[in-house]
Amino acid sequence: MKLTMLGTGNALVTECYNTCFILNESNNYFMVDGGGGSTVLRQLKYSGIDWKDIKNIFVTHKHVDHLMGIIWMVRMICQYMNQNEYEGNVNIYAHEELIEIIKDIAKRLLQEKETRFIGQRLHLIPVSDGEECTIIGHKVAFFDIHSSKAKQYGFTMYLKNDEKLTCCGDEPYNYYNKDYVQGSKWLLHEAFCLHSQADIFKPYEKHHSTVKDACQLAEQLNVENLLLYHTEDKNITNRKKLYTKEGSEYFSGNLYIPDDLENIDI
Repeated sequence: MKLTMLGTGNALVTECYNTCFILNESNNYFMVDGGGGSTVLRQLKYSGIDWKDIKNIFVTHKHVDHLMGIIWMVRMICQYMNQNEYEGNVNIYAHEELIEIIKDIAKRLLQEKETRFIGQRLHLIPVSDGEECTIIGHKVAFFDIHSSKAKQYGFTMYLKNDEKLTCCGDEPYNYYNKDYVQGSKWLLHEAFCLHSQADIFKPYEKHHSTVKDACQLAEQLNVENLLLYHTEDKNITNRKKLYTKEGSEYFSGNLYIPDDLENIDI
């Protein structure tokens, strides 16, 4: 399996794209969030992934820096279906409230000749806390992260030998999700900024973590590989070096600070 980071930044970045990524196994694609706009199409182009090949999408929550790229995906998919230039069906997973938001936005902004495919070939699938399904050949369990802001879900994907890849969304780990997160071979967790720069970026006011926080958590929960994303972009040139240096003081496993469009073997 390969993970492609389409974007790595928080909501207000301009030097990189908002956080979203693709899991790919044997050319079967699972897209998680879409960033804040049509730039997701550019990111897919430069990653070498044809957007038409993405048949499974998960949306974590309704914030614009995660949702609006999905609206562009819905538009493109429905438009090409209407033109008979799209093969197969698409599944979009999200919690029930978010499914209704996606449906409402699509009906308000897209033409009826395009939205007619919603429910026929483009399936908006509500998932509940703890619900499981199979995506790209793997069991996936969705869970409510108990966000302090907008309702948000994360997920755990079970890899070979029941190894876990867990995505906590874009807020700090909640103890409620311990069974999903603990012992994960891969943990994808937000890190808004360096702990040494917390006074500058004020992550706690926004209910986010520092690199130190995320790394201490991963160490406590016996995570093997930790991937940090949803960061600020003021340190973008040296982000990988700076975050790795601070994080390595608190986490003994493998630490990944990806750039946009970077591929990681899972």
